[in-house]
Amino acid sequence: MSAPARPIVVVARWNVPATARATVLALLPELQRHSLQEPGCLGYEVLHAPQAPEYIVLIERYRDSAAIEAHRSTTHYRSLVVERIVPLLSSRQVDLLETLD
Repeated sequence: MSAPARPIVVVARWNVPATARATVLALLPELQRHSLQEPGCLGYEVLHAPQAPEYIVLIERYRDSAAIEAHRSTTHYRSLVVERIVPLLSSRQVDLLETLD
């Protein structure tokens, strides 16, 4: 019998130029709302560093890798992240992590 899949945590680090900050911040609540409605999404937080306003971090928790793939294929992910947000970023790093327990 195989072990159950561990939840996967996505840590997305975005550097947002000052010229794009208002646009990106305006899109994030919609992205968060839609993502939290996905059956495989266990949590979705948007964080920022007050001392570095260009730095935004998303902490997303998904049931398993299939839930992440489902998330990435949604209309809201493609239209908000891929088409509208990513082109505005100066850099982007995404890490997929599992708990060690």
